[in-house]
Amino acid sequence: MNFLAHFHLAWPEPPLIAGALEGDYHKGPLHSAPPRLAAGIELHRAIDAFTDEHPLVRELKSDFPSGLRRFAGILIDLGFDHFLTRHWSEFSQLPLPHFNARVYHTLAASHTDFSPGARRMAGRLAAFDILGAYGEWDSVPASAERVGERFRRGNPLRQVGTELEPLAPAMERTFVRFYPELQHFSRDWQRRRNQPQNRASKIAPTAKTP
Repeated sequence: MNFLAHFHLAWPEPPLIAGALEGDYHKGPLHSAPPRLAAGIELHRAIDAFTDEHPLVRELKSDFPSGLRRFAGILIDLGFDHFLTRHWSEFSQLPLPHFNARVYHTLAASHTDFSPGARRMAGRLAAFDILGAYGEWDSVPASAERVGERFRRGNPLRQVGTELEPLAPAMERTFVRFYPELQHFSRDWQRRRNQPQNRASKIAPTAKTP
């Protein structure tokens, strides 16, 4: 999942929201993470693993053209943020602009806890209102192209929109079926974490699933 979904699934606990961002940047064991963010990083990793292994997502990945299949996870993450924006009122009573503003405030308050990469991204998210930019489909291929710029041997996601747009209906159908299950998984994870018997040992040193 991408930024908006991770923040939504971590809502409303500030440490989990901040850890949802740090989860993209902390690659080592959880015991080496900032203590306040460790649970949020763990939730981020659990969400990614649940998503990657889910039959609906696996089926959707198989629909991608062979040339894009290795990037299907990235493209699905971006697409799901778009469809979460479109279906936002089905999943939250808080208007999306208010939700985004509160997330930006939470990230700003967590500035000193972040790694340098997460700190820079928190600033960019707020400065450019990136969470509010996913309402238009064009934001998905545009974001994918920016991700592709990180590859060393050219950008394999340049002009990806031509191949990606025909997949949009299937991506939306999958999102609508899958996201409620992911919400249930996240709520259950948080409930189990908050049970008294788990509070003494709720952080496990597991690595993030790519």
